[in-house]
Amino acid sequence: MSNIENMVNTIAKNAREAARELAGASGSNKKRALEIMANLLVAGSDELKQENEKDLQAAEKNGLTSAMIDRLRLSDKVINGMADGLRQVAALPDPVGEITEMKPRPNGMKVGRMRVPLGVIGIIYESRPNVTADAAALCVKSGNAVILRGGSEARYSNRAIADILAKGLKECGLPEAAVQFIDTTDRAAVGALLRCDENVDVIIPRGGKGLIKRIMEDSTIPVIKHLDGICHTYIDRYADMQMAQDLAFNGKMHRTGVCNATETLLVHKDVAKEFLPTITHRLMDAGCEIRGCEQTKNLSGTSVPVVLANDEDWDTEYLEAILSIKVVASLEDAMDHIEKHSSRHTEVIVTENHRRAMRFLREVDSSSVMVNASSRFSDGFEYGLGAEMGISTDKLHVRGPVGLEGLTSLKYIVMGDGQLRG
Repeated sequence: MSNIENMVNTIAKNAREAARELAGASGSNKKRALEIMANLLVAGSDELKQENEKDLQAAEKNGLTSAMIDRLRLSDKVINGMADGLRQVAALPDPVGEITEMKPRPNGMKVGRMRVPLGVIGIIYESRPNVTADAAALCVKSGNAVILRGGSEARYSNRAIADILAKGLKECGLPEAAVQFIDTTDRAAVGALLRCDENVDVIIPRGGKGLIKRIMEDSTIPVIKHLDGICHTYIDRYADMQMAQDLAFNGKMHRTGVCNATETLLVHKDVAKEFLPTITHRLMDAGCEIRGCEQTKNLSGTSVPVVLANDEDWDTEYLEAILSIKVVASLEDAMDHIEKHSSRHTEVIVTENHRRAMRFLREVDSSSVMVNASSRFSDGFEYGLGAEMGISTDKLHVRGPVGLEGLTSLKYIVMGDGQLRG
């Protein structure tokens, strides 16, 4: 076994021991720990910025883009934002220990379910060092130990943040090993973590498609993830046209580089002539490139340069100001297109017809399905979860935004008074 494997295995074993202790911690103690962590981050801002400067200098030397460098930077505003995030998670209701569905049996026993932590969670992520604080906060609040493996470009920043968070745990009498950082740039550490199935219960990747695909292929541990955000907005024949215009525009252009941005717009043929010229002009004026079907090109007018879409466009997550548009013959055609090309993230129908809306909700198989709302609302904070670890497009064990409840599981509990099975 290599030195890297030994190091990662030791971290995982320590995390397993810490997880057991943390699972029994009171909600008030976990809340206090997170509040102390927040205060320590602010108090240690000078140290954090010094360590962050090492990452920034390396990033410039290695030719990272200005956008990437900006994402790495730990300004006072970012550090205060991390601290505020910890305080917000601290204030959320603690899901651990919640008992539901207690039902009496004929013999007098009561059977119910209790919410419990998953155990040890491995987080593999890229770039932004604030993910270190966000992920640790959610895991601690939900009673899980966390192993953090950030990208090499933020190594010094991530290590400094993780060290401060561990100090906060110690100050509250909680195990420091509940928050651990894999401090190496050796890519073998990721592979070693993905094989720690004896001590790690779940892996959560946050990053680009290449990273997530590799983790899916190599992990012997269950993975909570989504690969793409190919989200659709469908404008039904019964849509309110002004609402449809606003939702289509917001879904695409509010932020183009995020996984819940609309990437394909589907338009019912009965409203395409009225709808398309206005929306395509509006998108064009905002700097959005249109890739459309033949009908979209014909109906948008000669002043809008619509590029004819090819088969690849319908399966592409652009993450920039590009939108695919297709005219469909019916609701059924729209749902068929979504079934074939969706990444199961988020789909929207814009319609005033309740029956058609309910059919869309029932039959479209994605983690979030919406009626008359922007796809940009597919987010843990907007759903009232307070914070999220990411989006899951899986069906087991959690689907959609992964908040505190998604980082827990359920076990059956039985309350009796001496019942014997005959």
